[in-house]
Amino acid sequence: MVALAYLLLVRLIALLGKGRTLRQLELENAVLRHQLQVIRRTVRRPELRDRDRAFLAAASRALSRDRWASFMVTPQTLLRWHRQLVRRKWTHPHRGSGRPALDPEAAELIARLGRENPRWGCIRIQGELRKLGIRVGASTVRRILRRRGLGPAPRRASPTWGEFLRQEARGVLACDFFTVETAFLKTLYVLFFIELSTRRVHIAGATTRPDWVWVTQQARNLAMAGTLDGRRFLIRDRDTKFSGPFDEVFRTEGVAVVKTPVRAPKANAIAERWVGTVRRECLDHILILGRRHLERVLTSYATHYNRERPHRGLGLDRPDPPFPLMRIPGRVIRRHDLLGGLIHEYGRAA
Repeated sequence: MVALAYLLLVRLIALLGKGRTLRQLELENAVLRHQLQVIRRTVRRPELRDRDRAFLAAASRALSRDRWASFMVTPQTLLRWHRQLVRRKWTHPHRGSGRPALDPEAAELIARLGRENPRWGCIRIQGELRKLGIRVGASTVRRILRRRGLGPAPRRASPTWGEFLRQEARGVLACDFFTVETAFLKTLYVLFFIELSTRRVHIAGATTRPDWVWVTQQARNLAMAGTLDGRRFLIRDRDTKFSGPFDEVFRTEGVAVVKTPVRAPKANAIAERWVGTVRRECLDHILILGRRHLERVLTSYATHYNRERPHRGLGLDRPDPPFPLMRIPGRVIRRHDLLGGLIHEYGRAA
C-alpha cells in the first residue's frame, strides 16, 4: 500500500514539474519549503549572523504578509530586526562610559617615579608628569601607586626594618665571647669582632682569665690596626668583662657602644651565628691542646672564612676575596686542605 502511494506521488509531481521553466521553479520552491519545515522540526533556535538578519528583514519588507510563512522566524522577530536596523541608522556609534583608560606606558612611568622617589607625594608626581607633557589627575596617580603596593609618601619614605639594618650595617661592628674546652678540660675564652656589612671576622685573642685589663688591651689593638675606621656603632652584650675602659676606647675613636637587652641573643644575631658556624665547621672536630693551639686554629679558620668561604648574607660572595672571580674554561680544579684536611678550598690551577 505504501509503495502504491509513493508511485502515485511520483507520477503527480512529474506531471506538475514537466514542461515550462516556471513549473520547474515552482517545484523547486516547494522542495525548499518542505526542507524548511523539516529544519523547523529538528532545530529549535537557528544561529543567525548579522548579515542573515539584515537580509531576512529586508526581504520581509518586499514580501506580502500572507507569504511570511516561508521565514524561519516569527513575524515579530522580523519587525524587531527592522527596528534595530533603523535605530542604528539614526544614532551615533556606541562608546564606553567613563573616562578613557590611561596609557600603560604612563602608568608604568608613575609606578617608576613612586619607587625611585619614595618621598614624592601624588601632587609632586603629577607635577613631574606635567613637566614631561603628561596630564594625569592626582587621584589617578594615587590609584596606580596603591595598585603597585606603594603607600602614601611619608610611609614610603620610612625604610623597612630590613632596609634600615642594611643601611646601618656598613658602620656596625659586633663583638662577643665564646668558650672552648681543651683536651685537658681547661676553659679558654675567645674574644672576636665581626663586621655586619661584610661579615669579616677579627679574632682578638684567647685567654684563661678574661679580666677587664685584657679585654681593654684587645680593644686598643683593634683600634691601632685601623679596624675601627668608618665604624659608628659597636654591639655588645652586658657581660661584666666589658668594663668602662673597654667602652672608652671605642668612644675615643668615635664609635658608640650599643648594649643588647638582657637575655636577648637575637639582638646580636650575626655574632651568635658565627659562633655556631665556627663550632660546627671547625672546633667540634678538633681536640684543642692549649691557648696557642687554639689561636692558630682560629686564625687559620678566620682566614678561610674571610677569603674563601661563600656567605648567604652576601649573595654567596666572600667577605675579602684574594682575587676577583674569573671564568677560565678548560683549567684544572685543584683542592687546598686546611687544618689537617678538615676544610677544603677549591680553585683553578694557574
